[in-house]
Amino acid sequence: MAASPVAAAIAQIDPRPLSEHRRVLSLAEIQTSFDFEPIFFGNVPLSVYDYTAHGDGSEFTLRRNRLAYDWVDIMSAHPAIPTSQVDLSSELLGVKMKFPIIVAPTAAMVPLNPDGEIGMFKAATAASNTLMILSINTSTPAAQVRPAAPDGTLWGQFYPVENRATTQRAMDTYQNAGVNGIIVTVDQQASYYERTQQDRNFGGRARTAGLGANARSGDATPTGAARYRLNGGRLWYTWQYIDDMRKMVKGPLVIKGILEPDDARLAIEHGADAIIVSNHGGRSMDYGPSTLEVLPEIVAAVNGRIPILFDSGIRRGADIFKALALGANAVMIGRTTRWGLAAFGAAGAQRLIEILQQELVQAAAAAGCAKLSDINRTTVKAHFV
Repeated sequence: MAASPVAAAIAQIDPRPLSEHRRVLSLAEIQTSFDFEPIFFGNVPLSVYDYTAHGDGSEFTLRRNRLAYDWVDIMSAHPAIPTSQVDLSSELLGVKMKFPIIVAPTAAMVPLNPDGEIGMFKAATAASNTLMILSINTSTPAAQVRPAAPDGTLWGQFYPVENRATTQRAMDTYQNAGVNGIIVTVDQQASYYERTQQDRNFGGRARTAGLGANARSGDATPTGAARYRLNGGRLWYTWQYIDDMRKMVKGPLVIKGILEPDDARLAIEHGADAIIVSNHGGRSMDYGPSTLEVLPEIVAAVNGRIPILFDSGIRRGADIFKALALGANAVMIGRTTRWGLAAFGAAGAQRLIEILQQELVQAAAAAGCAKLSDINRTTVKAHFV
């Protein structure tokens, strides 16, 4: 039971087809993002599924990210407008977007499906030229991904590294590959995936906690902070580092992981071209707020000076509408795109993105919003607890 998709559904408070379904849906039958998830579960090893599905600690923040959408009502318009009248196109830091949706950076896509990052980039480009952000932990080098969709737009994500020379080499690798927009992630401070460690230990051979997947019984006992599951590569980030990165990045520099208004203001002061309100989908630090709850106060602090992107917990077009109404300029989707890729390869990822696009259009039409600027605080009512 613990390893079943039913248990995961309860943990994430998401609907899914259960026992009444006697066969796997075909791609043509897929209706919502949730239809992809059980197929993803059946297609990949448990460790790959768990890496995608789970979050930090007790997973309170992961669950809260989803619950927060239930606390925001969409105010329907009377009369509504036809979907044919809805045009949600915009421009973000020089990138023209038909929909305010971006494929978020997520690690190692080849284990999901052989199409991997190349397939995801092709899918994003085919789905109305959706911007994609490549993870620094990609299973396919940027130089191979970028040419796969010449008309697409590819940005790159990076985790801070204290050594500036190493940072410069990473920026050069991205930019030489034609990946000019850089997202530096600062929200991944102290996460530890307890479920991952349990799977290792219950796999038949005892392993020493904190030493990674290849550690075995008898290996050296971890010392220092590693004994308490703390990652030495994090918890040191400084604004000086952002200042130094700003000099290395030729294109847009975006800071991902902002959850406080003061940090949003500082990001602007230190040269960020945009920020991403994110808690890493509940994978960063447990018992934090949901991103949707803190979004309005960050929007107020930024006051239109730079674009605000948003992620964490999005599963439906209505979720996207709510984030936009509370002030985000665009949203990023991560787990759901992985569901689509793992279920049906590049075709599944494309279909997933297109479903969310059309669900967003339907929500906008129901709320009487013909253009992106019409989606604002008057179109929703929040009841955050």
